[in-house]
Amino acid sequence: MAFMTKRPTLLAALTFAFALSLTGCAPEVGSEKWCANMKEQPKGDWTANEASDFAKHCLF
Repeated sequence: MAFMTKRPTLLAALTFAFALSLTGCAPEVGSEKWCANMKEQPKGDWTANEASDFAKHCLF
């Protein structure tokens, strides 16, 4: 019965670790790699924030 009480905590920890691993791979906004990735994406797929960041960090 003790295992059943620890199961939600374990599931939450695994979910958090998985989400953290996905975000750790993205390049930092404004870096050369980020700018190169944005240039490869169709401009119609950019969000307003991405377009603003691209203009701020990659054009000027």
